[in-house]
Amino acid sequence: MYGSPQLLQLSGIGPGDLLREFGIPVIREIPGVGANLHDHFNTYLVWRRKQSVTINDLARSPLIKAKAAVQYAVSRSGHLSNAGIYAGAFVKSDPRLETPDLQINMFGWSAVERLRTGIKPHPFSAFTLSPVHLRPEGRGTVRIKSPDPFAPPSIRFNFLASEYDFRALIYGARLARKIAAQPALAPFAGEEVLPGPQCQSDEDMIAEIRVRGVSNLHPVGTCRMGRGVDAVVDPRLRVHGVERLRVADASIMPQVPGGNTNAPSIMIGEKCAAMVLEDAQAA
Repeated sequence: MYGSPQLLQLSGIGPGDLLREFGIPVIREIPGVGANLHDHFNTYLVWRRKQSVTINDLARSPLIKAKAAVQYAVSRSGHLSNAGIYAGAFVKSDPRLETPDLQINMFGWSAVERLRTGIKPHPFSAFTLSPVHLRPEGRGTVRIKSPDPFAPPSIRFNFLASEYDFRALIYGARLARKIAAQPALAPFAGEEVLPGPQCQSDEDMIAEIRVRGVSNLHPVGTCRMGRGVDAVVDPRLRVHGVERLRVADASIMPQVPGGNTNAPSIMIGEKCAAMVLEDAQAA
């Protein structure tokens, strides 16, 4: 997460050199504040749909929009009742792994651009298969750039830091193509639009991943729970060496879980509240 390490650093808790650089008195030197930032990372492949039944058609057709609105109003069903993610699978990029390191998501839509300019659907019916790397090796940082609390921090993810990070996504992209080629999808899948059939070699795929790969918006790790000099909070979420201060969000996760972070973050908040009550009752 971003706000928790920024707030700690601004309060004098964090890497000593960083705090002194901005004239912030060091209350507690903890090098791990703002370190260990990582996130799921994904790329995506797009196929034309042979029938006009995807969310792309909803976006470009006033008639389909009206039908979808009526369907939702009457039965709370249809396109407007979900996020457009209809199926998923957890798989291993290497059979020697103990647990899956990839999640393949199927979207009932596709986009021209999913980066800085936002999401704009393709002007034709299409679907997307998106391989998500669940266990990346790259680690980044969140560091203040100013003692001004309203100044945004520097956020550096260091995505795709290792050969394994690329290898897992390449495997996922090839597996997505195998899925789209299965007989069950033959009546629906048309031509591959992105990255396109010309993208075949590992080198081509690496280039595509660098250009179109995106964060999966599951950042964790910047106030890591544990023991040792780099850990920020203990197992009861108390900041090491600082009384009556806890952190309770995804930043305390030592490693991103092999799935979405929303439910685990809620669990962290609930558990922290229970521990605060336990400590108050024991005092």
